[in-house]
Amino acid sequence: QVQLVESGGGLVQAGGSLRLSCAASGSRFSINAMGWFRQAPGKQRELVATIPNGGSTKYADSVKGRFTISRDNAKNAVYLQMNSLKPEDTAVYYCNAHGYYYPDYVDYWGQGTQVTVSS
Repeated sequence: QVQLVESGGGLVQAGGSLRLSCAASGSRFSINAMGWFRQAPGKQRELVATIPNGGSTKYADSVKGRFTISRDNAKNAVYLQMNSLKPEDTAVYYCNAHGYYYPDYVDYWGQGTQVTVSS
């Protein structure tokens, strides 16, 4: 079984910073990409940032220049450094891992961590 464990959410004032962490555990899972998604109340889950193996990072337009995604492949971990936070960044943030788990490609999700930005 594969598990994604997130940490780092919390309450911060507008303009502040937070760093989210996520570590994947489980054997026989070959990760192709990891990323972060978020879901605000009453809205659909949306992509925040992704980082594939050896590829280019991708960011939602709303976070470009403020958020940075990074990976530690040795730890199967992904991080999201969030700077200059805005109230509209308030959401539950979910870690995602996409990869091959015999015999199919699958997506795994973390439990979600709340990020609240006060104005």
